Amino acid sequence: MSEKNDGANRDATKRSARERLQLERERQKTRDKRRRTLIVASAVVGVLGLATVVGVIAANTGKSGDSAKEGPVVAPSGATGKDALAIRTGKDEAKHTLTVWEDFRCPACKSFEDNYRDTVHELEAKGLLKVDYHLVTLIDGNMRGSGSLKSANAAACAQDAGKFAAYHDVLFQNQPQEIDDAYGSNARLLELAGKVDGLVTPEFRACVENGTHNSWVAKSHQAFADGKFRGTPTVQLDGKDIFADQANPITPQKLKEQVEGGAGGATGAAVPKGAGKASPSAGATTGTGTKAGAKTGEKASPSASRTGSSGSSNGSSRSSSNGSANGSSNGASGD
Repeated sequence: MSEKNDGANRDATKRSARERLQLERERQKTRDKRRRTLIVASAVVGVLGLATVVGVIAANTGKSGDSAKEGPVVAPSGATGKDALAIRTGKDEAKHTLTVWEDFRCPACKSFEDNYRDTVHELEAKGLLKVDYHLVTLIDGNMRGSGSLKSANAAACAQDAGKFAAYHDVLFQNQPQEIDDAYGSNARLLELAGKVDGLVTPEFRACVENGTHNSWVAKSHQAFADGKFRGTPTVQLDGKDIFADQANPITPQKLKEQVEGGAGGATGAAVPKGAGKASPSAGATTGTGTKAGAKTGEKASPSASRTGSSGSSNGSSRSSSNGSANGSSNGASGD
């Protein structure tokens, strides 16, 4: 009887071990499948001495972070565009409109900002260009975390205080590594707000800590997903993707010439699908990625990187829904 029990116990132990092994194999298959969804793409970056970068672009659209609170959609003061989902800088009467979709955690977006910031500010100061910013949360969906959402909410709170442009620049200038969800900390966002004169007030602090504009950010991200854009940053001049022409890559100087020379389309409205191509020199970030260098995605802009739902990008590259990019963020990218 004892031998029978021992045998039964050994059989049960073997079955349990087999089941655990099978479960681990299934988990590994799932992990391998995720890895295979990443498509590595190389893109040439030619802005301001930037070198060739590699961007990782994924096929799907990134999902928004899972920490957006349900509740009434509270648009920031002065929000404009369809459903009041854009924050505008520059003068309303400016002839040209630059439409920018970006994520504060996206390395490719930082590349775009680092390379084009001075040119954009110069054109705004001349009254020639206005910029409509649309904030999305691709990296939260790809890398997990809440930094994309919370930083976007904080930027909207800064808009309430009339200091969006300055805080927007501070967030990109101090962007953490893509895998580091530092912007998921309200304390860090408030600390950086201290770099903007007069921004940290009881009202701003409450707005940040309460997530006042979280639902608005979630709605903005949904508009990005509905527009079938393939990565961030997506940048359009008067409705036209500035990174679409791979044969003649955009540069800050060329952008300046187009605006000052009167080139451009009819409006700054976002153009889905066809417009969502990363610029040749910028990497695009897709919904699930990690950054590791300057790269470009689908047709990333010369200096930006795009990020999507499952990819991460570094440097001048674009992030898309399921791709990841590595490198230093030094390029400009479009969707």
